[in-house]
Amino acid sequence: METLTIIFVTIGAFAGGSVISYYLWDKALAKKKTRIINESVAEAEVIKKQKELEAKEKFLQLKAEYDNDFNSKNQKLTLAEAKIKQREAIISTRIEETQRMKKELEVIRENLDKQLEHVHKKTEELEKLHREQIEKLEMISGLSAEEAKKELMDSLQEEARADAMNLINEIIEDAKMTANKEAKKIVLDTIQRVATETAIENAVTVFHIESDELKGRIIGREGRNIRALEAATGVEIVVDDTPEAIILSAFDPVRREIARLSLHQLITDGRIHPARIEEVVNKTKKQVEEEIIEIGKRTAIDLGIHNLHPELIRMVGKMKYRSSYGQNLLQHSREVANLCAIMAAELGLNPKLAKRAGLLHDIGKVSDEELELPHAIYGMKLAERYKEKPEVCNAIGAHHDEVEMTSLIAPIVQVCDAISGARPGARREIIESYIKRLKDLEELALSYQGVTKTYAIQAGRELRVIVGSEKVTDEEAQKMSYEIAKRVQDEMTYPGQIKITVIRETRAVNYAK
Repeated sequence: METLTIIFVTIGAFAGGSVISYYLWDKALAKKKTRIINESVAEAEVIKKQKELEAKEKFLQLKAEYDNDFNSKNQKLTLAEAKIKQREAIISTRIEETQRMKKELEVIRENLDKQLEHVHKKTEELEKLHREQIEKLEMISGLSAEEAKKELMDSLQEEARADAMNLINEIIEDAKMTANKEAKKIVLDTIQRVATETAIENAVTVFHIESDELKGRIIGREGRNIRALEAATGVEIVVDDTPEAIILSAFDPVRREIARLSLHQLITDGRIHPARIEEVVNKTKKQVEEEIIEIGKRTAIDLGIHNLHPELIRMVGKMKYRSSYGQNLLQHSREVANLCAIMAAELGLNPKLAKRAGLLHDIGKVSDEELELPHAIYGMKLAERYKEKPEVCNAIGAHHDEVEMTSLIAPIVQVCDAISGARPGARREIIESYIKRLKDLEELALSYQGVTKTYAIQAGRELRVIVGSEKVTDEEAQKMSYEIAKRVQDEMTYPGQIKITVIRETRAVNYAK
């Protein structure tokens, strides 16, 4: 019993202590809650005030920006309004000026209309008076105005022709009489006939082979050998059904020669493949280049020409592989150089300078550059580039009349170029074009009234025209010869010169029985 009492007392004491403890803990919790709430409220007030301050600052900043923007736009609007007002004032002024000018133009137009009306009246009166005068003149002369005009024109035309022919004859006679005194001037001023340029050039080379079996080896598997050879040389190689022949086609004769020598060496060696082709072509190019330089040097030494620029020497050597109208260009240039030296010596000029100009006159045909310039002009530029004398440069540029002649050597080069190109056998001509030229020459002469027969003789270098003696007088025959020569010179293309001979004869035939 005592034990139970002690237990209950203990339990009661424990329970009472717990209640007291719980009460104290709840009271402390309420105080803490109140403190936290107060702190939160205080902190919220602080945050609120900060946010209000930030909002006010942002508002003031935005307001300031807005005010600045507004002021800027207001200023722009003010300037725009001022400009508009200024333009309106200018436009108003111009409108007033336009209206004033319009009124002035109307007044001027009225005055012009009145003046034109007055002029028309005067013109009609003059025309009427002119018609009356013509009618009076027709009545007095017995001829109409058209008939009188025609007779006057015919008489004036015949008189002018007669005077012209007399003047021509006087000039020719005077030139013949003074030829011995002024030989140099007449030679240099009158013998300036240029051999005409043509487009006939060698563009292909025929390479002969021993048998057609080699064609397959040259072509190679799937054409690789021939493609490699064409790419290395720049020459088109035509392998067709032509027996024992291959065509090498290119406008550059040096390339054709390189291709020919390379092909010959490849066939002789027997090894034909792309690598070997490239090796042989490169080696052949060097050999041809060395040969070109050697030919140029030898030509200059043979002609006694010194101090030529190395590039000009190389171009002179390249002339060996170029032809003009079937005539080898190097041979032609050597011939012109020698002719120039002889003619210059005869005329008392510097033969060495003339020979130098003669050798270089066609140098523009063998340049490596492709320019759209006449070869004479380009040759002159090359000579100037390599410091040749001005007389030589002018002679090169003027030998086809592209530039004005400024020295006595220039016409000598021109004449000798014509002599070398026009001499018999110098240049070949296609037979069809040759026959056509002779036919055109004869037909041109036949177009004149009174011509009965025409003959082109001496390979087209002389034209003989037979006229009827009863239809053409001696004076008309002389005039016809001059006119035919002028038309041939203006309308036809030919080398050298053509002699025009008009023959008029009277034959009296009787028979003794």
